[in-house]
Amino acid sequence: MRYFVAFSYFGKSYHGWQKQPNALTVQQVLEETFSTLLRQPVELMGAGRTDAGVHARQMYAHFEVDEIVDKEELCYRMNSFLPDDIAISGIYEVPDNAHARFDAEERTYEYWIVQEKNPFHMDTAHYIKFGLDLETMNEAASLLLKHTDFECFSKSNTDVKTFLCKLKKAEWTIQGDVLVFTITADRFLRNMVRAIVGTLLEVGLGKCTLAGVEEIINSKDRSKAGVSVPAKGLYLTKVSYPSHIKLKL
Repeated sequence: MRYFVAFSYFGKSYHGWQKQPNALTVQQVLEETFSTLLRQPVELMGAGRTDAGVHARQMYAHFEVDEIVDKEELCYRMNSFLPDDIAISGIYEVPDNAHARFDAEERTYEYWIVQEKNPFHMDTAHYIKFGLDLETMNEAASLLLKHTDFECFSKSNTDVKTFLCKLKKAEWTIQGDVLVFTITADRFLRNMVRAIVGTLLEVGLGKCTLAGVEEIINSKDRSKAGVSVPAKGLYLTKVSYPSHIKLKL
């Protein structure tokens, strides 16, 4: 039977989501724990990939195993065995053809910035001490919604077949002592959000104009965009699915 698992993780100790030969990843830890408790091999297909150090408040993966009699009990046991920085929030039976990655309709990320040194945000946000022009940063963010080709923000030498993404939201807000950039799209390229944030910070610091942002996007050249900001400030916050899956989550 096919199941979705909903989970979250704090990414500091992990080399991203996807399994790798010589590095600890979230996928590896979850698969090993599931396999131990269910006493059968378990392979997970995640809703997407997060890079090393990136966090996830809401993430899904699907897997196929023999029928799970008590899903709540399995969640409890999983959380007892998992390290403190990974948590399971639910296990759900889904249609046999439901796919955590390909059926996902939207994904939302947040990037956190603080402007005063704060030991409590040392591993959760990027510290920028210089003043930022938030209004102009939001104008620049709105320009992104006019475009669909984001090759300029993609990691170099990536193996994707298309650089097209449909953005639905891109805005900066102030939430307490944190400056939060929220972005929603049907898909994201590798390193895309961190490169976008780095570029928008250049705007906020007065080092790049709105016309410059347009030029960067149209260039399709990663070297013309801003530097990638640190992974510790990036969070995957929401993954949305169509109704035939949502009804069961």
